[in-house]
Formats: sequence, structure tokens, C-alpha cells
Amino acid sequence: MSAEAVYRTTLALRARLQRALVAAGDPNAGNPGAVFVGPLDDQDAAGASLILFLYRMVPSPSLRNNDHLVPDANPNRPVIVYENSLPLDLYYMITVGTLPGDSEETLLRVLGFAIRELNDWPDLVGAPVAQETVRVTMEPLTTEEISRLWALFPTANYRTTVAYLASPVWIDPAALPARAGAVLHDEPKFGSKVANAEAA
Repeated sequence: MSAEAVYRTTLALRARLQRALVAAGDPNAGNPGAVFVGPLDDQDAAGASLILFLYRMVPSPSLRNNDHLVPDANPNRPVIVYENSLPLDLYYMITVGTLPGDSEETLLRVLGFAIRELNDWPDLVGAPVAQETVRVTMEPLTTEEISRLWALFPTANYRTTVAYLASPVWIDPAALPARAGAVLHDEPKFGSKVANAEAA
């Protein structure tokens, strides 16, 4: 993907969560802010059913030294090979929001639909992620790890949180790599000289 890879992946994940809200019959589903992307203590997160926060971004250790192979849109052409792409692992928190005058109980139901959505369809594919495949898997967190994450938001009250890993998210170089030209096999000149000598 391009430099927009992180942005594209986040929007695709938010779209999945919005689909889960519709499936859950959440009355907030039609609200553009029903799934808020950003920190838990952002004032604009008030009223959101779910909050999606990218809390960690690291190079993917298993792909760090691999070339990024991108199929061409034309199936008759060879793949594009990026030699210096950066493969990333993106770690997200998905947290139930806060609805005025309502407890967390209703939003726990919504969170269950979100978890089922990501479990049933774990791959982000197609145009939203530039025709690539980004797999989304639940990331187990210990109580200590969750506590450290919530320590980033001292003014926010703790709410139920799950974590997910989205990988691989490739950031490719700005310049397209050159395609290799076709290899041509010419008749060797030596053979022609021998033939001419024999003819003489």
C-alpha cells in the first residue's frame, strides 16, 4: 500500500465495526460518530457506542526482510516487487463507549456483535485496503497490560476493552520499482562465421 496504509486499514476496521452496530440493532448505528476513532478521553468520543484506538505500531518481525509482492491489476503482467517496503503490525483497542443515561450493559451486547463480526470475517480485503489482505485477530492482554494502557487516560473511567492485531500493513516506497525487461536470445555470431566458412 501507499503511505495511506495505516489510514486505510483504520477506516476499513471502523467500517466493520459499524456493520456490527447495524447487526446489533444499535439505535446509534446511523450516527457517523457511532464508532469513534481516537483516544478514549477525547471529548468527541462522548456518545459513541464503540471507540477504536490505535495504541501501538511496530515493524512486523516475521516479514521485516521480505519483499512485498503486489499483483498487477492486469493479470497478464507480472507482479510488482517492492524491495524496501515496511511491513507493520497495528495494535488496536476496541472499547465500549458511554451513552448518556445508560449503563455499560447495553454496549456489552454491541461489543459482542463486534467480536463476532471480526471473528467471522477476519480479513480486510478489496478496494478499502488497496486490493490487499490485512488479517485482524484478537490480541490477548493480561490484566497488567490493560492497566498500563488505561494509565494513558487518567481522566477516563475504565470500561470493557478488547485488543486486536491488524497485519500485515505494508508501506511501500513512493517510486514504483522498474519492471524487468524480457530476455532476448540472439543467434551467436560465432555460429554464423562457422557456417560461412563451411559454405566457402
